[in-house]
Amino acid sequence: MCEVEAKRWTIFFPFIFISITISFFLSITNNPLSPCTLLSSNQGHYALSIMIKLFKVKEKQRELAENSNGKPPVKKQSAGELRLHKDISELNLPKTCSISFPNGKDDLMNFEVTIRPDDGYYLGGTFTFTFQISSIYPHEAPKVKCKTKVYHPNIDLDGNVCLNILREDWKPVLNINTIIYGLYHLFTEPNHEDPLNREAAAVLRDNPKMFESNVRRAMAGGYVGQTFFTRCI
Repeated sequence: MCEVEAKRWTIFFPFIFISITISFFLSITNNPLSPCTLLSSNQGHYALSIMIKLFKVKEKQRELAENSNGKPPVKKQSAGELRLHKDISELNLPKTCSISFPNGKDDLMNFEVTIRPDDGYYLGGTFTFTFQISSIYPHEAPKVKCKTKVYHPNIDLDGNVCLNILREDWKPVLNINTIIYGLYHLFTEPNHEDPLNREAAAVLRDNPKMFESNVRRAMAGGYVGQTFFTRCI
C-alpha cells in the first residue's frame, strides 16, 4: 500500500511543485513594494525554465512507465523506412534474383541483392549488389554498388553502376523491385552506348566475340588486360 502511495506522490509531485513555484513568483512580482519586482522578468524566465525541466521529467517518467516490461523503447520508423518495408513486402523477383540482410532485418535500410543470370554473356555468374537507402526514400534513389568485380560496360571496376533509373530517371513511384529488374537487364543486354567501363564498351561494340571471351575469362577468375577478376562462376 505504501509503495502505491509513493508512486502516486512521484507522479503528482511535479504538478504540485509547479503550482507552488508559480504562486511564489506571482506573489513577488505583484507586490509593488518588493525590491524583487525589478527582477520579475528574470524570475519569470527562471520559473519557466523550471517548469520546462519538470515537464521533461514527467515525459521521461511516462516513457519509463510504457516500457516497464524491461524492453527497450520501440524506435519510431521514418517515412523512408515505412515505404521501404512496403516495397520489400511486395517484392516479386525472378528465381535468378534474391535479397538478403547481412545486418539482420532490424536494418532494412542496408541490404544485398544477388543476381544469377540465366541467359546472355553472363550466364552462370553470381553478382552481388549492396543497397543503401536514405531516410528520405523514395524522394532520393537508393545508392547501389556491385560488390563483385565484373567486366561490364555499364559497371566500372569500383562497382559503380550506370543505370538511368538510379540517376536522372529516378521517380518516387519507382521501387526496389524495379531497380532489381533493371540490374538484371544489364546482364542480359549490356549497353555499350552508355558506358562506365569504356574499354569493355568498345570491345562489345566492335568485337562481340572477343567481348564474350573476356567476360568468360573474368568470371572464371583471371586477367583481362592488366586487370585481375575473382572467380564468380
